[in-house]
Amino acid sequence: MTESRTRILTEIALTIALAAVLNALKLWRMPQGGTISLVMLPLFVLAVRRGPIVGLVAGALYGVVDFLIDPYPPVHWAQYLLDYPVAYLMCGLAGIAAPAWRNAVERGRQARAVWTSVVPAIALGATARWGVHWLSGVVFFGAYAPEGQPVWLYSLVYNSYVPLSAILCATAALAVLPVLSRVVPVAGSRQG
Repeated sequence: MTESRTRILTEIALTIALAAVLNALKLWRMPQGGTISLVMLPLFVLAVRRGPIVGLVAGALYGVVDFLIDPYPPVHWAQYLLDYPVAYLMCGLAGIAAPAWRNAVERGRQARAVWTSVVPAIALGATARWGVHWLSGVVFFGAYAPEGQPVWLYSLVYNSYVPLSAILCATAALAVLPVLSRVVPVAGSRQG
């Protein structure tokens, strides 16, 4: 039996709202945009529970919402796309762990699935987001690089807030996913 689209759309909307709230609680804000926060946590959790398509959609929509709430003025329309919808869309790649996670929940082996599928999938989503921000930095923000430093290196270091945030989000996801799977099971998962 498939779950209703209404429930999935509701989960996407709640995920976007929670991500916006968590992004408002910034641990650190970079001078030219970017923050260390738990903004990716709900996106990763939704993707792992619902799969990559739902995760990608939620991520892209959150990117638009993030721009509307707290924009860093884009220097070009392509920079807007890269730094907002495309970057957050990449968080949805964590959804590749969804089948393994559902299987683990059904068998009561979440601890193993966390290390064999969830952590690598979150790392993939975060690394892809970092790569998109890196590309945007290379193309659009090279003027901020110190004299003599390669633009690609400057962008890589500047955008290192993404992996720092990802570590925080992955740690929190490891605590949230098992509890959420017990309290709000995804259809098709047997709970005992």
